[in-house]
Amino acid sequence: MGITQNVHPRVATQIPEPPLARFLFADTRMAWLWLIIRVYAGYEWFNAGWEKLTGYSVLGEAAHAPWVFTSNTGVAIKGFVTNAITHSTGANPTVSSWYAWFLTTFVQPYPALWAYLITFGELLVGLGLIVGALTGVAAFFGVFMNLNYILAGTISTNPLLGFLGLFLILAWRIAGYYGVDRYLLPLLGTPWTGSLAQKTETPSTGEASTPTTA
Repeated sequence: MGITQNVHPRVATQIPEPPLARFLFADTRMAWLWLIIRVYAGYEWFNAGWEKLTGYSVLGEAAHAPWVFTSNTGVAIKGFVTNAITHSTGANPTVSSWYAWFLTTFVQPYPALWAYLITFGELLVGLGLIVGALTGVAAFFGVFMNLNYILAGTISTNPLLGFLGLFLILAWRIAGYYGVDRYLLPLLGTPWTGSLAQKTETPSTGEASTPTTA
C-alpha cells in the first residue's frame, strides 16, 4: 500500500483540452466543416446499404444483386465470408486467424441474419450521418463496420471512411449542429449531465431561473 500511495496522485486533477482541440471538436463555428464531412460519409454509407437493399445505387445505376428480401438472401455474405477465410491461410495471409475463427463460428452459419444486419446497419448509419441525428453514435457504428471489413481483407473506401468516422466521434458535440442533433442533444443530454433542456427550479427569492448549460 505504501508504494501505491506514493505513485497515485492523492487529488484528482483534470488536464484541459488544448485550445485547437476545443475549436475543432467543440466550437459551433466549425460545425460547417463537420457538416460537409458527415454528409459525404453518410452518402457513402447510405448508398452502400441501398445497393444491398435494391441492387441499384442511389443514382439509379445497377450495382449487384440485392442482399435481402430475395430467395438468395445470404448468398452474397456467405461468399464474402468464404473468401475472407480463404485468405487467412497460406504463406502471406491477409486475414488474421483469430478473425477467420470469428467468421467461421459466428457469421458463416447465419448468412441471412448478417445480410439483414449489414444492409440495414449501413442504411441507418448513412441516414444518421446525413440528417445529423445521434451523429457520434452513427459514426461509432460506421467505424465498427469499417474495422470489420478491413479485418476481412476488404480495403476499398473503408480506411478513409474509418478515418473520417473517428474524427466525427471526437466532434460529436457539434458534428450534428446543422442537423437534428442541434435540437435532439439538448433534450437527451448525456449520462453525466442529464437533459440540457431542463431548467432549474425557481428560487424561493422569486428570481427567474436560468437554463442549465453544458
